[in-house]
Amino acid sequence: MENLILKIEHLSHRYSTAWAIRDINLQINQTGIVGLLGSNGAGKSTTMNIMCGVLNQTEGNVFIDGIDLRKQPEAAKKLIGFLPQTPPLYLDLTVDEFLTHCAWLRLVEKDKIKAALADAKDRCGITHFSNRLIKNLSGGYRQRVGIAQAIIHRPKLVVLDEPTNGLDPNQIVEVRSLIREIARERAVIFSSHVLSEVQVLCSSITMIEGGNIVFADTMDAFNNYVEPHSVLLNLHNPPAADEISALPGVTKVNFLTERQVRVYFNGDQEITERLIEASVSGGWQLREITMDRSSIDEIFAQLSNKPFIKK
Repeated sequence: MENLILKIEHLSHRYSTAWAIRDINLQINQTGIVGLLGSNGAGKSTTMNIMCGVLNQTEGNVFIDGIDLRKQPEAAKKLIGFLPQTPPLYLDLTVDEFLTHCAWLRLVEKDKIKAALADAKDRCGITHFSNRLIKNLSGGYRQRVGIAQAIIHRPKLVVLDEPTNGLDPNQIVEVRSLIREIARERAVIFSSHVLSEVQVLCSSITMIEGGNIVFADTMDAFNNYVEPHSVLLNLHNPPAADEISALPGVTKVNFLTERQVRVYFNGDQEITERLIEASVSGGWQLREITMDRSSIDEIFAQLSNKPFIKK
């Protein structure tokens, strides 16, 4: 466990008679951003609430930096920072008043609170709003205050649930930058159902669907999980569309320009070889061939219905 900040073993939870999650196993290293992906009702929130000590699991174990969360909750929770989907802000307090309150709740030593506040505000870019009432802040800066309360005690693991939800494009870019900065020194779990957000920020991904992990691997592996469905050809002397359509495995041919052709196929792994051979024998003068990958949304849809986890 020496390089792990989070280890989850055979985690299951049941509400009444229905299982929300079943046999979740997950390991996260000390630094970096891990995407926790899943549709609404997939089990993401249950998993996060358990790993942050908000909810006691029915079965299984959670270890934070080697500490059993159930047996030593206070010691384990000192290492965790959590930002729920709706930031727990007291709108009638100033930024300093709220963060001081959070520092006390997080058991920061009295003589270290001032330094902890200064550090959290500086990292989140809210120092100039120290005496501003939270209710008078924009949505983007409220979210920054929410992130500040999650790191005020310098935790080793930060869990962010939909941190860019409801923000405008400029605010999203700013919060992304902040999350990357935080992840340089600690592990960040970034939960979202917005696939593009996970794709931009995360180096690895865990996907939960129907209460089970259906994917756990790097972002590159996730993007490449579904085989390509089309190839783009650049031909100096292209043939008629019918000639390309006659090749085994080809399902459709679209000429994008006079010399650029998109060829759709049925998943046949030998399609590129066939196209290259046909180009040579037919004198098509192939200049370039590019494989198109399925969109991240298509991958998500397929994984939602096809359990898969790379060992």
